Amino acid sequence: MLVTPLLEDASLTGADRLAPLSERSLSKLRWRSRRGLLENDLFIERFFNRHSSRLTVGQARGMYVLMDLSDNDLMDLLLRRKALQPEISTDEVCEVLDMLRA
Repeated sequence: MLVTPLLEDASLTGADRLAPLSERSLSKLRWRSRRGLLENDLFIERFFNRHSSRLTVGQARGMYVLMDLSDNDLMDLLLRRKALQPEISTDEVCEVLDMLRA
């Protein structure tokens, strides 16, 4: 069963996954992406520095799924200590995870 995240940004629901992310949606995503673990914040800050100007709706949805994880589970994924769980393994999530790791 695929888990659908509760999106804090309703404008992402049903939108074309390749559409560019609006400034308002980007701001909401940045706010939601703040973490309690410094190491995660470093990965996330680098991600936004590199990709914020060209993020898509689909990538934002993938990021929201990852932000629903606990800090330790997210860190394990970023460091490749654990594999992505099948219930959240979508193209959008995999794409963003690869972008975070790069």
